[in-house]
Amino acid sequence: MRESVDARHKRVLGLVRERGSVRVVELAERLGVSVETARRDVATLAEAGRLRRLHGSVHWPTAQLSPHEARLARSAPVAAAAPAAGAAQSGLVLGMVVPATGYFYPAVIRGARAAAAALGARLLVGTTDYRGEEDTRRIETLVEAGATGLLLTPSWGIEGPDQDALRELIGLPVPAVLVERRIPTGSRGADIGRVGSAQAEGAAAAVRHLAALGHRRIALLSRTTHTSPHLRRGYRAAISSFGFAQDDLSPLDASGPGGFDTFERDTDRLLELAASDGVRAAIVHTDADAINLLQRLTARGLRVPEDFAIVAYDDELAALADVPLTSIAPAKHAMGDTAVRLLLRQLTEPDARSAHIELLPRLRVRASCGAPADADD
Repeated sequence: MRESVDARHKRVLGLVRERGSVRVVELAERLGVSVETARRDVATLAEAGRLRRLHGSVHWPTAQLSPHEARLARSAPVAAAAPAAGAAQSGLVLGMVVPATGYFYPAVIRGARAAAAALGARLLVGTTDYRGEEDTRRIETLVEAGATGLLLTPSWGIEGPDQDALRELIGLPVPAVLVERRIPTGSRGADIGRVGSAQAEGAAAAVRHLAALGHRRIALLSRTTHTSPHLRRGYRAAISSFGFAQDDLSPLDASGPGGFDTFERDTDRLLELAASDGVRAAIVHTDADAINLLQRLTARGLRVPEDFAIVAYDDELAALADVPLTSIAPAKHAMGDTAVRLLLRQLTEPDARSAHIELLPRLRVRASCGAPADADD
């Protein structure tokens, strides 16, 4: 039976990932196809950002380049649509480091890729799997591959970078823009450009929405993430403005992502409040946890939204729940787009002022809060 294109692409990815880099001629021999077919496969996978193509060879996106290969990468033409008016010069290479390519970040990457292509630039992406020691390796690889500017989402702790990470950031050899990360006010490097979500305002919008529906006891349930401190801040500010009691069930002392050991207990506390203490609404981060809460409420005989209202924060999975969940949706695609444009300004106007840009999330109303759903949902 003839091998499908998808199956052959999987073999290409497997071979390149195993070896780091391979010449196209050798790749064709290993696959048992013509060199022209191998070139087409490589071109397709490189266009999708899954491989890096370079003068007769193909590289895994995070593979280390030799000095000679890095020089070739800097001179390689950009494979993109014709740039818009005022676009960057051909050959511009930008690098992006994210902690993962699943959940939240795919839309950010797509936004950054689209903006880079429109500006006649190429975007190389490296991932760290939330391992802080990988940040340095990915940055070095991208710079060696010719990146003249970086978009960075470092794998810092929730409280921000330690002193070593801060020194490394300040000492980068190329300009950088932080994406969905911030340096504490007053620290060195706090003036570095950044683009992120206005997460506190998103939580406040969720409180206002539920209050407008008549709720006076609104809980916050959040797993420990980089988002949770800002959700707590926005939640508390909005709750105080209404004079409501605070039912913040999120961990207060966790310094790293997770909180898995306490989150189930926090969910149990919320279910107890729902059963006996008048709490009839909750803002829940993440979407997966909001769906879990929905299932547990249903198991206890509580109906959503008739007996209990839920607003999820993230909007990755919210629309897929048995009862589609109202959510606060960060502007992820716009975040990637805006970060690229801010970085380009830093590259083309070195004397321009740095900027801290926060994009307001959108409230997407669905069935779980009892209000009429948005028309596009």
